[in-house]
Amino acid sequence: MEKFSQFRDRGSGIAPFLPVPLQPVPGCCPLPIRALLFSIRLPFFIFACVSYFLVLKWLPIGSLGKKAALWCILGIPSIWWVDLQVDGVRKGHLSRQRSRLPGRESVIAASFTSPIDALYLAAIFDPIFTASYPTTREVEQISLLSAILRAFASPQLHPPPGAKTISLSALERKYRGRPIVAFAECTTTNGRGILPLSPALANISSKTKIFPVSLRYQPEDVVTPLPGCYLSFIWALLSKPTHYIRVRIAEPVRIGGEGGAGRQPGIKEKMKDSTYNTNFFDVLDEVSGSKGGAVSSKDMPEVDLSPAEKNLLDTVADSLARLGRGKRVGLNVADKLAFIRVWGADTTW
Repeated sequence: MEKFSQFRDRGSGIAPFLPVPLQPVPGCCPLPIRALLFSIRLPFFIFACVSYFLVLKWLPIGSLGKKAALWCILGIPSIWWVDLQVDGVRKGHLSRQRSRLPGRESVIAASFTSPIDALYLAAIFDPIFTASYPTTREVEQISLLSAILRAFASPQLHPPPGAKTISLSALERKYRGRPIVAFAECTTTNGRGILPLSPALANISSKTKIFPVSLRYQPEDVVTPLPGCYLSFIWALLSKPTHYIRVRIAEPVRIGGEGGAGRQPGIKEKMKDSTYNTNFFDVLDEVSGSKGGAVSSKDMPEVDLSPAEKNLLDTVADSLARLGRGKRVGLNVADKLAFIRVWGADTTW
């Protein structure tokens, strides 16, 4: 374990790249029953995925039909239980506060821990998906399938050669009727820390609302912080009786506008605004955790940002950390690439 200590955040001690071990199922669900569940679900899961991505996606069935097909995919591994809470909205009153949900002229800044993230967001919001990179102010428009597969892929510091990049503001003008999803951490984590966000998230118009959205799972072993873990993910997904998603949506922020990047909230303001279980020391760690050092940050060029843009990214990152009950960390994409090299060389603890 000592060899991975350099990949812990210096401020909080969080190791966001370590995989989550497979968790036992409580109750009477021994291994033979889990194997039976897996063998029954696997053919249906493959059939549903192939049917959607090869056939239904290209048919004129409308947004509602596509959402229904995606919910069928989510339903096969029993991903039905979703706990949704929105900042400033009491339970049972969400239908009266539709403006607090992502919609037109909005960007969803989502946490990135699992392939289920993209699938769930597509089933709810029917958004445009993008890929973010830490070294550019532009994003790459991608499909839902690409967004899912990126959760299994190694991170990239730069867009691949030949990739067409575009600013979020230009993409918003192109798709005015649909929200845009940006996985601004640029790579997956185990959900215990929020990485520094891509500067592309700040390349928006003053009218655009950014909705920080945190997704967490129970059991937690469906997260994919390491690339290439297809088999362990499929086993964890299909062998459990059910899965639970905890979704939290923060108040929207704008660049230089209300709730946005005018200034970074202080500790007392964070305590007042939080609607979840936090205390003074949690918020103090959240504010200072982002100052934790990284082992290879010096190898990654920085993008110049204005004070308003920096405050916007800080505000969104703080919201994601608070919603996910985690901490901001100083480790970044370059650190994860270094971690993958060390992990692949020798995974013996």
